[in-house]
Amino acid sequence: MRLSQFFLPVLRDVPASAEIVSHQLMLRAGLIRQSAAGIYSWLPLGLRVLRKIENIVREEQNRAGAVELLMPTIQQADIWRESGRYDDYGKEMLRITDRHDRELLFGPTNEEQITQIFRDSVKSYKDCPKTLYHLQWKFRDEIRPRFGVMRGREFLMKDAYSFDLSEEDARKTYQKMFVAYLRTFERLGVKAIPMKADTGPIGGDLSHEFILLAETGESEVFCDQQLIDMPVPDESVDFNSDLSSVIESWTSHYAATEEMHDAEKFENEVSKDNQVSARGIEVGHIFYFGDKYSKPMKCEVQGPDGKLIALQMGSYGIGVSRLMGAIIEASHDDNGIIWPKAVAPFDVGIINLKPGDEETDKAANNLYQSLQQKGFDCLLDDTNERAGGKFKTMDLIGLPIQMIVGPKGVKNGIVEIKYRKSGEREELSFDDAINKISS
Repeated sequence: MRLSQFFLPVLRDVPASAEIVSHQLMLRAGLIRQSAAGIYSWLPLGLRVLRKIENIVREEQNRAGAVELLMPTIQQADIWRESGRYDDYGKEMLRITDRHDRELLFGPTNEEQITQIFRDSVKSYKDCPKTLYHLQWKFRDEIRPRFGVMRGREFLMKDAYSFDLSEEDARKTYQKMFVAYLRTFERLGVKAIPMKADTGPIGGDLSHEFILLAETGESEVFCDQQLIDMPVPDESVDFNSDLSSVIESWTSHYAATEEMHDAEKFENEVSKDNQVSARGIEVGHIFYFGDKYSKPMKCEVQGPDGKLIALQMGSYGIGVSRLMGAIIEASHDDNGIIWPKAVAPFDVGIINLKPGDEETDKAANNLYQSLQQKGFDCLLDDTNERAGGKFKTMDLIGLPIQMIVGPKGVKNGIVEIKYRKSGEREELSFDDAINKISS
């Protein structure tokens, strides 16, 4: 993509309305623009990152055996009355009425909707177990939306729902999702620690939050350093095998949010050298809640003995849009965003220092085309902006690699490479630069 053709409305000044770093940088880097309180338009650069996060989440859900579908944003109030949650959920639920006076709502979550779909579609134990998921926009009418996409009213979420015949099977499914989440966050380039959590309005007796450690996190968390250093299962993990030992290794060490923290237990169970007190951001939450929804909504299948079985259920959420803000909170410096490679909007930023100069244009274009042919997604700054402005923009938007092409370097057959995360620079021939990046 050529920057002269791209839509990238960067801001040089910090917006007064933005309270935290991720909100400031997302506005300044042209990722989002506010449409209303807690509601944002996703501009081209932000959408590219959002899609990359979405695809990694999708790939790991598929790997764990979940099946994708798509549910509507608008739901009927009646199914929420069946579960008993319609009146209990509170003012965060946006309730609406259509022209026929039918009561509807903008879904804040989808337990009721998926339970209705499953009970109307599946009648036999032979069709279980199943885990279904979708990536869909949600709406929760926060009383005080703030911190940009970190606590907005409209947000993109991956939510999965499992249906099992027994508690034992349901807990095995929970373990699959637990491991899928570890892998998802690892692939996104961040470290998320699973911490036992309160089940809240979702219900149930088993729940874990996945907390991304960041200095600017929204709440205090406590954990054992061994969790931070622990390797995540690699892509060879067999989701149909017994995963209990993996879960045990992650849950046997102390980890708690501020709300669940037990100071005495922390002191007794974790050595002083391994005690970590940090800030954290919730980026995922998984629940096992049994028949909380299946019983009142009569989501049942006929068992092998002919008797009806109320299915055991769980739900598993990842805040996809929230993750973008969380990643920035964990990975930035004074100059801007530092994207992990896996979610960067472009792999390489090429800076043409003298557009209009025949040799410089030729070298920059050849570099651009060569990298594109090798499968790299490149952003070529071919604008007439001054060099200083180009450098600031590239640092602000945080692409992992910058390649700087100027008349002096072209004359000597040299391109300068800057690595955004480390700040390291080196000069190489054009061929060597392409080969190094390709390797």
